[in-house]
Amino acid sequence: MSALALSILLFVIISVLMGAVGFKFWVQPKAALERVVGEVEFGRQEVSHPSLSFRDMLQKIGNVVPQNPTDVTIHHRRLITAGFRGPHALKVFYGAKAILSLTLALLSAGLIFGFEVQSEMSLFQILAAFFVGWTLPNFMVSRMASRRQKGLRKGMPNALDMLVICVESGLGLDQALMQVAKELRHAHKEISDEFAILNLEIRAGKRRADALHHLGERTDVDELKKLVSVLVQSDRFGTSISQTLKNFSDFMRVQMRQDAEEKAAKIGVKLVFPIFFFILPSLFVVTVGPMIVRVTRDFLPALLGS
Repeated sequence: MSALALSILLFVIISVLMGAVGFKFWVQPKAALERVVGEVEFGRQEVSHPSLSFRDMLQKIGNVVPQNPTDVTIHHRRLITAGFRGPHALKVFYGAKAILSLTLALLSAGLIFGFEVQSEMSLFQILAAFFVGWTLPNFMVSRMASRRQKGLRKGMPNALDMLVICVESGLGLDQALMQVAKELRHAHKEISDEFAILNLEIRAGKRRADALHHLGERTDVDELKKLVSVLVQSDRFGTSISQTLKNFSDFMRVQMRQDAEEKAAKIGVKLVFPIFFFILPSLFVVTVGPMIVRVTRDFLPALLGS
């Protein structure tokens, strides 16, 4: 029974790893297929892909999972911040939570009963595995959102400088945003995508102020929210966009310099724990260790003999 349970566990681990690698390299399989085979002709059967079928399965499972309206709003905003803006992203997210929680719970039950280690805590362990599977997608989406926000902050200085150059060259704000989105496509993809979406919303008929506010809410980055406030006020009062962007760029440089100085000042405090727990024991072993060996080898026998 133990060998069978071990074989099942190994099969499940390999399957999960292969699925994760496949999902990592085929995040947008439909777009990749369209680039390879071109647009599907009218009346011709569309090219299917296993990962698309898996996504559809997650979506169907997510449709039947009970959802709390408050949690739905929070998860939807977090998914948008992480870059998942599809109409079915929330359903796929809940489907992944259900599949992962059930898989971990069944795997935990298989290990407990397969190796015959049942105890009073067996039910608690199975419920803990279910809870871990249910909360793990939340953690992954939060990490992806934080990583994307970090990329947005990293691209802000270059985006501001290019906006100033474009506006001073005679372009309007909308055309400047479009040009910055094109130029930063490869260097800073995150902020390029956000500026492109902002431009598309304005071209679709949304008011510029509303589109800018939507940019700040969508990204949830303080620097972009400040830029949105500055642009909205400049547009409302009719001040110079070029001078406004210059002043805001100088303000951002000063703030980034202050943040760097603050982080440098915290380094000494943060290094206390690594030095105390890792470096000092090594120094103690190197410096005091030979003396302890010599005392143990030479003086202790003499003291014991006397």
